[in-house]
Amino acid sequence: MEWPNRLVYSTSSSPPSPGPRQQKMKINRNSSRLLKPSYQTPIQPPTNVLMPLSPFDTVTNQTHIGILYAYRPPNPSNEAIEQGLRRVLAEYREFAGRLIFNDNGHQCILLNDKGMRFIEATSDSPLGSSIDKPSPYYLDLHPDITGIEELAQVQLTRFACGSMVVGITTHHAVSDGLAASYFFVAWGQTVRDGLPVQPLPLHDRSIFIPRNPPFCQFEHSNIEYMAHQGKAKHQELQHTIVMERAHFPSAFLEKLKSKASGDNPCDKPYTTFECLTAHLWRKITRVRNLEGELTTKIRIAVNGRFRMRKPTVPMRYLGNVVLWAWPHSKVKDLLCKPVVHAARLIHDAVARVDDDYFRSFIDFSNLKEKMEGLVPRACGGDVVLSPDLKVSSWMRIPFYEMDFGTNPPHLFVTSYVRVEGFLHIVPSFTGIGDVDVFVSLFDKDMGSFIDGLYYLD
Repeated sequence: MEWPNRLVYSTSSSPPSPGPRQQKMKINRNSSRLLKPSYQTPIQPPTNVLMPLSPFDTVTNQTHIGILYAYRPPNPSNEAIEQGLRRVLAEYREFAGRLIFNDNGHQCILLNDKGMRFIEATSDSPLGSSIDKPSPYYLDLHPDITGIEELAQVQLTRFACGSMVVGITTHHAVSDGLAASYFFVAWGQTVRDGLPVQPLPLHDRSIFIPRNPPFCQFEHSNIEYMAHQGKAKHQELQHTIVMERAHFPSAFLEKLKSKASGDNPCDKPYTTFECLTAHLWRKITRVRNLEGELTTKIRIAVNGRFRMRKPTVPMRYLGNVVLWAWPHSKVKDLLCKPVVHAARLIHDAVARVDDDYFRSFIDFSNLKEKMEGLVPRACGGDVVLSPDLKVSSWMRIPFYEMDFGTNPPHLFVTSYVRVEGFLHIVPSFTGIGDVDVFVSLFDKDMGSFIDGLYYLD
């Protein structure tokens, strides 16, 4: 499956300047060091073990993902948080290792316990509400994510009001969002209770065994993989990419689901995710002013832990188990037909990424003759996705359970993402069924998008 009308851009433009109500918080990074695992037994594991990446690890984005947790006072000491992290690293050694290539040219995680980056920072300002609105200053609250060898990093920032922000980055080749969240939750439990990590992660990345004979019943060379195209040409952007958080109350979501599922022939209504994504797809497509005959599509992450059956993949598996659905439509059909049309396209596309599809991908990825000349499509590095979208849902990920013992986080946000058309959907910190969506668009489109966001057409 190919869509030849791809629009390709890249950028070297700078982040937007703060608006008049956004005051820059001065962050002082006071210390930076590597934390190694702390083992509770005298027997130390070997530090020369190579763990080859699975096909799911290599096909994902090869970059760090940054997230932020905000905590109101009181908070535990930096020393207590650090010691808990060192104990958790003894069970999650991958985050203290390094990426290397073995003699066969296969990328691996070297379990060498070299350590993860730990930064202590302070600010003379109160945190207040400055973190509530997405801002380029999010980037000051977690370690840099480029040009580093560590596979995980943490920055603890203490504010004058006693609040604390924990900024974390993890390399996507090590784990997907669900696996990383179990690491974070275990860290909180260790600081809070001082108990051993439970449940223990499953480390074996060789569980994805191809069938004999292989059965590639789906095409993957133009979906998860693409032909190598050489170095991309850079092009300056005429507009700045900005990020906003859109808040959707549960009452609005119920109305949207009722409208989007009105003539659904299925036994049950479409999910909140399907309806909300359909709504956002149409709203963003409209403000982009795209030509009617253009094809627009969405890249939707689908977690195989909820799909694979033969055998199943445990929730505690530490690694990536994500592929993507690609619902698509002509612009004119998407905008002229009701939202139920878009919801149905999304529902059907996600449903097709089932156990058979995951097994086909595993078989395909292990065939040298199939893989020759192909590279992961996720490594393209596009900064502008128009006319398309990329949607990542964290609705089923327990980020709000990272509790160090004094209180749970009062806010969880993704870092400031400057990829036009990239959406993160997360449960709201209100805890009453509301949903937050972090949306990155051109500044010229963002105002119109926000203005029409709650109109159900």
